[in-house]
Amino acid sequence: MAISGMTGFGRAEGALGPWSWAVEARSVNGRNLEVRFRGPPGLDGLERTAREGAQARFQRGQLTVGVQAKRAEGGAAVRINVEQLERYLQAGAPYVATGMVAPPRLDGLLSLRGVIEAADAAEDGEAQAELEAAVAASVAAAFDGLLAARREEGRALHGVLSSLLDRIGHLVADAESHAAAQPAAIKDRFARRMAELAGEAVPEDRVLQEAAALAVKADVREELDRLAGHVQAARQLVDDSAVGRRLDFLTQEFMREANTLCSKSAIAALTTVGLDLKAVIEQFREQVQNVE
Repeated sequence: MAISGMTGFGRAEGALGPWSWAVEARSVNGRNLEVRFRGPPGLDGLERTAREGAQARFQRGQLTVGVQAKRAEGGAAVRINVEQLERYLQAGAPYVATGMVAPPRLDGLLSLRGVIEAADAAEDGEAQAELEAAVAASVAAAFDGLLAARREEGRALHGVLSSLLDRIGHLVADAESHAAAQPAAIKDRFARRMAELAGEAVPEDRVLQEAAALAVKADVREELDRLAGHVQAARQLVDDSAVGRRLDFLTQEFMREANTLCSKSAIAALTTVGLDLKAVIEQFREQVQNVE
C-alpha cells in the first residue's frame, strides 16, 4: 500500500423517519492522531464510535468530525405535560377562589410554557438505538470518503517525493565525481602554501605526506555511501503506508550527511553540489510533513 497524506475531507448524509443529518470529517497534518467531535445532544454514543472509527483507519493527523441532525417539524409527536399543567392550576387556585381572576380556559392553559411539548425520541430506547446506529453508519461513510481523499493526496505526494529522491540521487552521483578530484586539489593547494612559507626547499615526499593526511580528513566516501543508502531506503518507504515518522527521521539523516559533506569539501564544485543537495533535502523534508 502506498503512502497516504493527512489532509482531506469526507461528507455523508442520511435520514430515518422524521430525522435527517449530515456528517463532515476533515483532517490536517498532525504529529499524532487527534480526534475532535461535535454532535447533537442525545446521541452521546456517537463520539466513541467516531474515535474508534478514526483509530481503525488513520495513524496520524488532526481530525474534526461534525454531526448536524434535525427533526422535521411535522414529524414530532406532542404530549401534554400533566405535571406542569397541575402546577399552573395549583398556583392560580387561590386567585380563582377569591374571585380575583376568572377560571382558566383550556386554550389559555395549553398556551402556557411547558404544558405542550414534543415527545422526545429518547423515551423510546429502541428507536433511539436505531437512530444512533444509522447516524454511526454515516460517520463511517464520511471517514471512508476522508480516507479516499487522503490516499489521493498520497498518490500525488508519491510522485513529488520520488522526483525529489531522483534529484538527490543525481546530486550524490555528481558529488562522487567531484570528490574524486579532491586529493589532487588538496596536494596542489598544500604545495603552494608550503612554497609560500618555506620556499622551494620543501621535499616532495613531505608535501605528499602532509597532503595525504589532509586528504584523509577530507574524504567524503563514507558520507556519499550513507547518502546513497538513505536514497534507497527512502524509495522503499514511499511505497509503504504510515511511514511519515520514519521518513522524517531519514530526512534528518540526509541533512546530517549533506552538512558533513559541505564541511569536508575542499573544492568549489563539490561545495556547490553539497549546497544544492541541502536545498533539495529541505524540499523533501517539507513534503514529508504531509505524509501520514
